[in-house]
Amino acid sequence: MKNATITLRISKDLKEEMDFILENEKSSQSEFIREALNKYISLKKFHYLRKKVLPYAESKGFLTDEDIFKNL
Repeated sequence: MKNATITLRISKDLKEEMDFILENEKSSQSEFIREALNKYISLKKFHYLRKKVLPYAESKGFLTDEDIFKNL
């Protein structure tokens, strides 16, 4: 996998919060931001897919997460 470089601007407050976490976890900025982006993208994909299948699930009687887990 090839790496790409991006430049990003964040508030000083957000940078200070990130630095605090990095100092306590002994992690690099790049690693921290990669992990945050991966989690964010995964969550966005999940919400997109959930929204896409929701009408089908509701038509089959699956109205809550509990309804789904009962049928697993």
